[in-house]
Amino acid sequence: MSKLGSIGARLYRGEVGYDFIGKRKIWYGISILITITAIVGLAVRGLNMGIEFSGGAVFSTPATSVSTAEAQARAQSASGGHQAVVQKLGDGALRIQIGGLDTKQAVPVQEQLAKELKVPAKDVNTQLVGPSWGEEIANKAWLGLGIFMVLVVLYLAIAFEWRMALAALIALIHDLTITVGVYALVGFEVTPGTVIGLLTILGYSLYDTVVVFDSLKEASKDLTKQTRFTYSEIANRSINGTLVRSINTTVVALLPVAGLLFVGGGLLGAGMLNDISLALFVGLAAGAYSSIFIATPLVTDLKNGEPEIKALARRVKAKRAAAAAKAASQEEGPQASDDAADGTDGPAVVGPRHQPAARNRGRGRPSGKRR
Repeated sequence: MSKLGSIGARLYRGEVGYDFIGKRKIWYGISILITITAIVGLAVRGLNMGIEFSGGAVFSTPATSVSTAEAQARAQSASGGHQAVVQKLGDGALRIQIGGLDTKQAVPVQEQLAKELKVPAKDVNTQLVGPSWGEEIANKAWLGLGIFMVLVVLYLAIAFEWRMALAALIALIHDLTITVGVYALVGFEVTPGTVIGLLTILGYSLYDTVVVFDSLKEASKDLTKQTRFTYSEIANRSINGTLVRSINTTVVALLPVAGLLFVGGGLLGAGMLNDISLALFVGLAAGAYSSIFIATPLVTDLKNGEPEIKALARRVKAKRAAAAAKAASQEEGPQASDDAADGTDGPAVVGPRHQPAARNRGRGRPSGKRR
């Protein structure tokens, strides 16, 4: 068995473990700090919405030797200063997105682009995207997200309990906020691919959370009928038991996404992959974090407020205190027997034993002249 597999088996059996629940205030603090940073970034910088949402024009040119940076500068000049996004395709063609253009502005920009890039104007394909279409796409995305959240809460409330459903919902909002905040800080363009990536990570985050919840539900069955473990300890054992599985699935999922983001989008310049790969990469990492450090600790806090769970904690504490007192008395028992064998009732006395003071006082000392 591999070393990681051996550790996973020991974690599952409860032989070793880390106190995730006991240190939950630390994880809450870290999550709050990251969430505040994401919200501030979103408020200050905002999202860089693609033309699918804001409206504009997309120009596709034939193969050209003009570099991406040069084409971007010429496109902004041709459009009168509008923001342009240029992507170089595999055959050397260019895809130029210019936001804020309407039908009247698109034709002159098309002709100016052809002139700047030294290609025939008829070979430059123009596609207009109206802001109304982008608004419709955004509304559908919000509607789909809302329906998804409602269905998730209903399913978890039925399959588990409402406390787990609430904790999972908070974890999902946590993952969404962090991912959107990173998008704002990095400045990546938000496209329909971004929405697809967000929905994908929500499903993955739920999968990891449900695995831990299922283990917790099985371990906490008939919990109040025993006095060995509290609910917090059972929850901590459930997290440790599924920890290696969560790490393995997260690493396996992140590796291809990292290749898509850093190799495909970074080294190869495949800009169209950036929008979905960044959402997947950040969302997968945040989902793995929230399933371990947020969702289950939240369930524990909610459950610890129940009267039955409070009573269980008191019984477990009382039993452990009684066991500790019994063990202490057993340790004192042999010591008392040893003292009795030595003829002493307590601590050792310094000095000679059984030495009568009256008999020994003045022995060997002359009593005076004999008369």
